Amino acid sequence: MDHLACFAPEDLQSNPGPDLQGYHWRLLAQGDSWFSTAQAKLSAHANLLQELVLTKPAVAINCAGQRESLSKVVELESAPDFVRLLTAPESPVWDGILLSVGGNDLIKAAQTPTQIDGAEVPLHLRLLRRQTEWGPPSAGVGRYFSEPGWATYADYLKANLRHLLTLRDQGPSAGKPVFMHCYAVPMPRPAGAEDAGHGPWLYPALKAYAIPAADWAAVSRLMVMHLAQLLKSLMADKEQFPGLFVFDSTAVPLAAAAPGASGISGDWHNEIHLNHSGCLKIGRAWSEHIEQVLTTGGLVVETPPSGRGRARR
Repeated sequence: MDHLACFAPEDLQSNPGPDLQGYHWRLLAQGDSWFSTAQAKLSAHANLLQELVLTKPAVAINCAGQRESLSKVVELESAPDFVRLLTAPESPVWDGILLSVGGNDLIKAAQTPTQIDGAEVPLHLRLLRRQTEWGPPSAGVGRYFSEPGWATYADYLKANLRHLLTLRDQGPSAGKPVFMHCYAVPMPRPAGAEDAGHGPWLYPALKAYAIPAADWAAVSRLMVMHLAQLLKSLMADKEQFPGLFVFDSTAVPLAAAAPGASGISGDWHNEIHLNHSGCLKIGRAWSEHIEQVLTTGGLVVETPPSGRGRARR
């Protein structure tokens, strides 16, 4: 097994640059802080790309770079290196595109306050409900969740992913697989990043909405599972989202962080970022999914309880 070799876009301009032809698979990567190459992140909560291992030599040009993070999916459009390497006629033909997007957008939606500049924020622009808007206790933690707000978020994510696939199909890598991962379920807790001003993220949002602390873990799971189900439904829609492959990270067993822990706990470095052990667990499982698609040309083999495989595209 070979670890995925990673280079930055600027490395392609160096002399000598990396010999991409020396690798069996060549990938293009872009994403949020789960892909960041900032040294503080590599030392702290790791980089998911570092934990990808394949049976044949593979390389990724990682456009995530050393920036804080890709905080919104729409920033893909303003990432010049990524767009150029994806669409320019002289760009390599990538065997696949690796994406880590959507999680920061989900968190920002959860952080939306009830008022902005004194004006009420309508329910369709929030993921959480004010206490006066909560549903009946019989609805469980869904009583705190804004379905109209979720519909807005889902439309936003779908529109941006469709645009990304359009960009892919304008370049030399038309039709090549786009790999996305879902996110692990974080424990809302007072654990921010080491650099002041970053995090915690969900913890203050849930407090601001007066959601009982006993329900925080379940509310977090509800939101992350909604995102996972959305991404998997897009993968299944081969007409609008051709060549999209989604790995369900929520199915990977992780050691949860302890409620109230303010530092590293379980497989988590802080509230929303995995530590090295967490990245290892998800990275190795995602590697198998990626390799299966690359080696079968997009044919995914499902194994039902009977043990008889069934293939689908």
